[in-house]
Amino acid sequence: MTELLNNLTLGFGVAFTLQNLLYAFGGALLGTLIGVLPGLGPVATIAMLLPSIYALDATPALIMLAGIYYGAQYGGSTTAILINVPGEAASVVTAIDGYKMARKGRAGAALAAAGLGSFFAGSVATLIVAAFAPPLTELAFKFGPAEYFSLMVLGLIGAVVLASGSLTKAIAMILLGLLLGQINTDVISGVPRYSFDVPELTDGIGFVAIAMGVFGFGEIIANLGRPAEHREVFTKDVKGLWPTMQDFRDMAPAVLRGTAIGSILGVLPGGGALLASFAAYTLEKKSRGRPGEVPFGEGNIRGVAGPESANNAGAQTSFIPMLTLGIPPNAVMALMVGAMTIKGIQPGPQVMTSNPQLFWGLIASMWVGNFMLIILNLPLIGMWIKLLTVPYRFLYPAILAFCCIGLYTLNNNNFDVYMAAAFGVVGLVFYKLGCEPAPLLLGFILGPMMEENLRRALLLSRGDWMTFLSRPLSAGLLIAAALMILVVSLPAIRAKREEAFQDED
Repeated sequence: MTELLNNLTLGFGVAFTLQNLLYAFGGALLGTLIGVLPGLGPVATIAMLLPSIYALDATPALIMLAGIYYGAQYGGSTTAILINVPGEAASVVTAIDGYKMARKGRAGAALAAAGLGSFFAGSVATLIVAAFAPPLTELAFKFGPAEYFSLMVLGLIGAVVLASGSLTKAIAMILLGLLLGQINTDVISGVPRYSFDVPELTDGIGFVAIAMGVFGFGEIIANLGRPAEHREVFTKDVKGLWPTMQDFRDMAPAVLRGTAIGSILGVLPGGGALLASFAAYTLEKKSRGRPGEVPFGEGNIRGVAGPESANNAGAQTSFIPMLTLGIPPNAVMALMVGAMTIKGIQPGPQVMTSNPQLFWGLIASMWVGNFMLIILNLPLIGMWIKLLTVPYRFLYPAILAFCCIGLYTLNNNNFDVYMAAAFGVVGLVFYKLGCEPAPLLLGFILGPMMEENLRRALLLSRGDWMTFLSRPLSAGLLIAAALMILVVSLPAIRAKREEAFQDED
């Protein structure tokens, strides 16, 4: 304990120098703006800024890049709540209840819940990074391809629970997502699949194109199909910018649960923070709420606070494998490893001993950055809501323009814009059929990772399918998935589930 306190004291000493504070603030501010602009995610921004770090010392450079990363997690929830365009993959779930809250005039409460939940989760996860980095890394080491495959199977079955309404529709959406994820270049043979000789499809369909098309464009087309008086976006009655005492009582347990899930899953390579936000939402739907609370999918504040806490906690703990093993768990961390290499630092276990100022300074700066984000974002809530008082006939062309700019800048190619427009029509069809698009996106993201891990596991076991059951961790995850299927398909539970969703409608 004394050693941890000494290390944190060293870290805060480094983080509180004027230069590092300025870079943390700059990173957090830039990250928030990037999260708010649809399409321009932290990966593209950090990639563009990598050349600029040659002139900086290693510590301020990494503090700034880290600030951009968790700032974007905050900003992504803002557009998800206000205009139903998830700025970040992990904000997809936030859009489900956050956007409904905003439509009911409660955008302020939703934004505050996301901000406060993220701050609490970020602070706790920073302590976890400081205290448990080595043991948590050992846990991540126990996960081989078989375990990852089983974890993702569990995640997809959890997503069936996530969808409102018909189980059949939820399963169909997941399968469609998995099929769309197959449009790419084969991982092992390097042969393009289902690309129909379209060069842009050999890398697969961009996640941003699908998310913006199905959520953003689809919502706009559906809105334009409504009579003008139903089209305005919650401009009449904004009920306070702050959550009520009842909101705080509802939020608190959801934030704690989300923080716990995010802290654990963030350590796992391959979309840990993303899986965490879906898992947290599923858990909140399963947890017993107070009598008479707003149903999920209709603007329940727990559906915003839980996933946002999980995704922020996951974003912080994803630094653990990167800092302690040099293994990047996601694309942003891969760029961070690149930044460390540029500065002549070998990522891995020796960073903690050979460069303690950098290691502990970066961890302390995460807390400082989160504190700056809450100070930055809470006063801006009023300003974001002012945007929504703009009449819809001016608002939707502006949203479309921003989305198209964001999509074009992904690859400097018109193809992504056309793709999003096509998925906008698909989104409208989903809206008309009453299908929930969130499971489609989860299937789309996890599909290629599942396939890769399935094939790796089978290669390592020489084609023996029993490898998934002979490894205890993998078998445990598959048994949990089978139990979930069993529980959901029991007649009594099925009837209750359908009854609950009828009540929501």
